[in-house]
Amino acid sequence: MIRELLHDAEGRMRGAILSLESDLGAFRTGRASIQLVDRIVVEMYGVDMPLKQMAVVSVPEPQQLAIRPYDANAISAIERAILKSNLGIMPNNDGKIIRLNIPRLTEERRRDLRKMVGRRV
Repeated sequence: MIRELLHDAEGRMRGAILSLESDLGAFRTGRASIQLVDRIVVEMYGVDMPLKQMAVVSVPEPQQLAIRPYDANAISAIERAILKSNLGIMPNNDGKIIRLNIPRLTEERRRDLRKMVGRRV
């Protein structure tokens, strides 16, 4: 009985840790991370789809994300979704790839991050 309770508690704790890691990975900290765009949902052809299913997301430089859509017609829809999300980053489009340049952290942004993380934890 005690082993079952310990096993159940261990599974719940692992789930809580994974959830926290996922949430913290979505914060913009001044360094590019694919997790920044994990939760972005793009509306295309009347259907909402996760960005991960519509494009390849990579980190070519430490402070830049590159988003290469599978369908070139999806670029404008992806840009709209990025602007609607509260990332605070302007997408740069060259016709084939959308680039997100992550600005360096300011002192004010650090304080805001501390508050947001404090609310999450």
